[in-house]
Amino acid sequence: MTDIDKFSAASGRNLTSAMLDALGRAVVTGVYTDRPFPTEAELAQQYNVSRSVTREAVKMLTAKGLVSARPRKGTIVEPVKSWSLFDPDVLRWLLERKFSLQLLRQFTELRLGLEPFAAGIAARERDMKGLLEVERCFQQMEAADQGGGDALAADIAFHIAVLRASNNQFYIQLSDLVATALKISIQFTNRFKGRTASLPAHQAVLKAIQVGDADGAQRAMHAILSDVMDLIRAAEHQTLTAKA
Repeated sequence: MTDIDKFSAASGRNLTSAMLDALGRAVVTGVYTDRPFPTEAELAQQYNVSRSVTREAVKMLTAKGLVSARPRKGTIVEPVKSWSLFDPDVLRWLLERKFSLQLLRQFTELRLGLEPFAAGIAARERDMKGLLEVERCFQQMEAADQGGGDALAADIAFHIAVLRASNNQFYIQLSDLVATALKISIQFTNRFKGRTASLPAHQAVLKAIQVGDADGAQRAMHAILSDVMDLIRAAEHQTLTAKA
């Protein structure tokens, strides 16, 4: 289905979202690297939408740091350093643009600075609602391992549940960002190592949270992510060796 087909099937807010997605992908994939960003009138004609829809989509791109309006220059594409990389849409466009081991490694480095500490806090908090959700997500991982569900979705849900179990609003607000990137990250690691997530490794996180062992929870989550980092570094080494 082309972008025009998608717009024809959409309406209202969905139409603006479809326009935003198309323009965001175009910016991130470098469509406007060697040519000016179109005017609102040009975009409206190109995608067969109203000027108001185009204007709203461009405003949203601006809020994400991808473009900006300059006096007498119109709308221009901003350099990558200005993009809001913590925005789930921006991260999704980047990850879907072209698989990048460097980007995956940098995101895993960020996870190493977040998730182990969130697991430790979850163990100290031992919030019953959060604990039950982590337990439920681990049970989904067990079921998926036996062919009774989506292993990728269950793995992502477990990590998000740990973030939320911390009851730290800053960690919780990163849930969408982490979920977006994990879809790519877990697919890569599973493909590279030839298996799905380690149930014993995730169970170690759960058990530590259950008994309130903050240090244990932190170490267990750090071990999971360190394993991911080792796989990424091995893949980077293979890539460099192949180019040599």
